Amino acid sequence: MDNTQPKSAKGNSLILNEDAPALMNEIKRGEHTEQALQERLRFEQLLSDLSARFVNVPPDQVDLEIEESLKQILDFFDVDRVGLLQVLPRKSSFRITHVASAKDLPPVPVGVEVPQSLYPWSYDKVVRKREVLSLHRLDDLPPEANVDRQSYIRTGVRSALDIPILIAEPVGHVIVMQSNKSERLWPEEFIPRLRLLGEIFANALERKQIRLEVEEHRRFERLISDLSARFINLAPDQIEDEIEGGQRHICELLDLDRSALFQLLEGKPRVMVLTCLYQSKGSPPVPERVNASDLFPWSVQKALSGETVTIRKMSDLPSEAGRDRESYRLYGTNSTVVVPLSVGGGPIFGALTFVAIREERDWPEPIVKGFHLVAQVFANALARKRADEEIRKHLQEIKTLKQRLERENIYLQEEVKLLADHGEIVGQSPAMKKILAQAEQVAPTDSTVLILGETGTGKELLARAIHRMSSRKDRPLITVNCASLPPTLIESELFGRERGAYTGALTKMVGRFELADGSTLFLDEIGELPLELQSKLLRVLEDGSFERLGSTKSLHVNVRIIAATNRDIAQNVKEEKFRKDLYYRLNVFPIAIPPLRKRPEDIPLMVAAFVTKLQKSMGKEIETISKRTMDALKSYSWPGNVRELKNVIEHAMILSKDNTLVVHLPDSGLSERDATQDLHDMERLHVASVLEKTGWRVSGKGGAAEALGLKRTTLEAKMKKLGIKRPHK
Repeated sequence: MDNTQPKSAKGNSLILNEDAPALMNEIKRGEHTEQALQERLRFEQLLSDLSARFVNVPPDQVDLEIEESLKQILDFFDVDRVGLLQVLPRKSSFRITHVASAKDLPPVPVGVEVPQSLYPWSYDKVVRKREVLSLHRLDDLPPEANVDRQSYIRTGVRSALDIPILIAEPVGHVIVMQSNKSERLWPEEFIPRLRLLGEIFANALERKQIRLEVEEHRRFERLISDLSARFINLAPDQIEDEIEGGQRHICELLDLDRSALFQLLEGKPRVMVLTCLYQSKGSPPVPERVNASDLFPWSVQKALSGETVTIRKMSDLPSEAGRDRESYRLYGTNSTVVVPLSVGGGPIFGALTFVAIREERDWPEPIVKGFHLVAQVFANALARKRADEEIRKHLQEIKTLKQRLERENIYLQEEVKLLADHGEIVGQSPAMKKILAQAEQVAPTDSTVLILGETGTGKELLARAIHRMSSRKDRPLITVNCASLPPTLIESELFGRERGAYTGALTKMVGRFELADGSTLFLDEIGELPLELQSKLLRVLEDGSFERLGSTKSLHVNVRIIAATNRDIAQNVKEEKFRKDLYYRLNVFPIAIPPLRKRPEDIPLMVAAFVTKLQKSMGKEIETISKRTMDALKSYSWPGNVRELKNVIEHAMILSKDNTLVVHLPDSGLSERDATQDLHDMERLHVASVLEKTGWRVSGKGGAAEALGLKRTTLEAKMKKLGIKRPHK
């Protein structure tokens, strides 16, 4: 027995030693299970406490409660960051709405948006596939999640748990837990309970949003009521300012960025212009004068047909609204509502718009209905303003009817104003003042002057004025019209000839240069001077020397040259129709006279001057010219310039039977033909038109005879037959 007992004891001891590890593991599993159970019980208690806090939480406390709950979750799981993200499906991004971070980590600002491009694989898994992302370590990420891996590395995340909140489709929120200090496993049994907590958060936020929207709608309704009351007794001149104030209040209440009010222009039924505008700071600027019909044709067309345009995002616009889409992008618009303006179902006279720039917006039906009420308030106020303006306008018309109807006369009893005492030159326009100032500057010198201007602008009058102000005024001004003489005669006219210089030269003739010695020579229509004579003229200008035709003896003269032309001499130089060296010699001091159509303010003074002069010769007395007549004179194009105006006034003076000048304006142009004209009239108008275009040059290169395909003698006979005479300057 003694031998057996120790054996038996030894044997039992061996059995115990062999089973010890298993027993120890079983004991440990029991302890772990009990610990896990304790953890589960603590978590369930935490969830219960957190849920109870959200039962009747006020809207303004929801965010604080969520943040506090996230802090407790952070502490319970001993992680580094817990957050609640809002999914923004239109932007394919997340917005961080609530977050709790460990004390040793930098805080994450609320409101930051995280684009899908940083976590494309995670976004697809959690949002689109609605799956939980449980990431133990970054190495667990598949190869296609390389972009996500890099983003996790940049933010220091080593493990992550993303749980979609599956209240509705699509996913609206995500709970995110992250570990930065170490890798960790995420117990599967906690995920459903965390999702439940997320649903509690989401429901609380939704209730808050609904309450806020209800309160916003109530405030919106109160604002509309206040706006309506403000406009009841408002003075018309204060209405637009009050509208802009109303636009500001509405945008601030609804967190909008811009409100613009457009109105149709009077007399232009399809042109809408901006009249009232409010926009928040930082919004893309809008010009003070915007034509909505040009920028937003599709939207304006819809508004004019009485439709309300509601655009949640630019992709909602149809293909035919391409111009609108470009303009909306130009001014930063993401979403907009366009409401037509009318009174009592009457004609549309404008549109009221509300715009979101910072982000796309939904437009709930109550908000759009509110916009309609606001548009009605504004439309009634603007209609009242328009009616008041019409009444004021009619009252003013009644008050001044005698002056504003047929008795709106311009009395010619005002003294004719002559600028700078320059004789026949009449005018007070800035252009004429500048021209006469230039003339006063150059007159005392002997510099060559080139006067540029269309036919009939008074180039010769200006040349005479310069001569009268010069030191040569005691000698007569010598004038040569280069266009009125044939090339065969112009040389002898300028430089003179000896007897027998050519066939028919029976006597000696002194040229214009000799006559102008010590005086001024005015070369009118210098552009018509033949090329072969231009070199001889250049020599005279350079050294004052020339020879008479048929003589070898050089003559020397002291002549001051003033030239004039209605041609573009610079262009003729380029086309080699005029010598470049002569042009530079003549163009020492150019003076350009603008055509009469570009200085209509001079017309009343010219009319007065012509009437005053003609009254004496005709023995008539003119006292009035109707404003309508004067306006017609000022708006006529005057292709013949001052000369044509003088002829028209002379014609009117001949026909006038009393002291009121009645003016009949000529046709708008020689190119216009009356179908009732006979062949004689048509021929006369055509020949006169060609002569006018050639500066009344009958023969020679570029002359009217060449243009008409006639001989010079034939054209002269035809002019005599048709009664066409060259007008006097």
